[in-house]
Amino acid sequence: MIIALDAMGGDFAPVSTVEGAILAAKESGHKILLVGPEKLLAEEMSKHARRYKVASLDIEIVNATEIIFMDEHPAKAVRQKKDSSLSVCAKFVADGKADVFVSMGNSGAVMTAALFYLKRIDGVLRPAISTTFPTIDGHCIIADIGANVDCKPEYLLQFGIMASLFCEKITGTKKPRVGLVSVGEEDTKGNELTLAAFELLKKADINFVGNIEGRDIPNSKADVVICDGFVGNIILKFGEGLAEVLFKLIRQALKKHPLAWASLPFLWFAIKDLRKKVDYSESGGAPLLGVDGVCIVGHGSSNCKAVKNAIFAGAKAVEHNLTKDIKEAIAKSK
Repeated sequence: MIIALDAMGGDFAPVSTVEGAILAAKESGHKILLVGPEKLLAEEMSKHARRYKVASLDIEIVNATEIIFMDEHPAKAVRQKKDSSLSVCAKFVADGKADVFVSMGNSGAVMTAALFYLKRIDGVLRPAISTTFPTIDGHCIIADIGANVDCKPEYLLQFGIMASLFCEKITGTKKPRVGLVSVGEEDTKGNELTLAAFELLKKADINFVGNIEGRDIPNSKADVVICDGFVGNIILKFGEGLAEVLFKLIRQALKKHPLAWASLPFLWFAIKDLRKKVDYSESGGAPLLGVDGVCIVGHGSSNCKAVKNAIFAGAKAVEHNLTKDIKEAIAKSK
């Protein structure tokens, strides 16, 4: 399998992306195309030459002369910078030279590049970014988390269909429960968008369990959580911030009580497991559902571990024929 990696995407690129690519290549048999300024990437690769035996890994540097930065206007940047690392990655997938492309960069630009080069699947109104979110029983899938801040009911219906398939194929969940985020569980609660989306979702060929509230998400009331990108992004960022604060509060509380602090070595493995469960780098990246090809959108502050796992997430989506299954599901829903 060939993965094209936008080596210049993200807050810590190319340091995190290059090491992430090396780790992924070392742990798998996938070929990785490291896309970006050739000289810069070669210099970064050389720093790991001895430690990881880079010469033996299936990594190829592909030169791209331009970079799309995090603060640039997505559509304008993609349109003007045809030789950006992001655009070159998208073109490789569109031309069949790579099976998937991965980027930790400007998420709006990633979506724009995917739409420009890969196009939408026939019948898909808007693509959605989905991601895993920790729950008491494991994880759930949330869609959309930022690709579409203004939605129509039909968009949410398709998010439900595509995310349900993603959950079933990638996580192995049988008949995943699909919930719609609203201000109450009752059918009559919500705004105009959620009320109309509710009526569409309950008629769809998915396991729709109705409205769910914010507190129901971590309590695992649904395997798939549907909302517009505005709400989804707030849920995601609030969850990340809350997890960080909880660990800080635990540390502060332990320091206040000497006996509790002394017991830390006995609690360490439990705390380590908990931190792993809420660590976004474990999932690495989120697939852009609805485009005609596999595109993984990573977190802007991704470290090398997150980059590695984003590459693995892309490979898994290809292996499970996710795009093909979404095409069939959307055609059936029409």
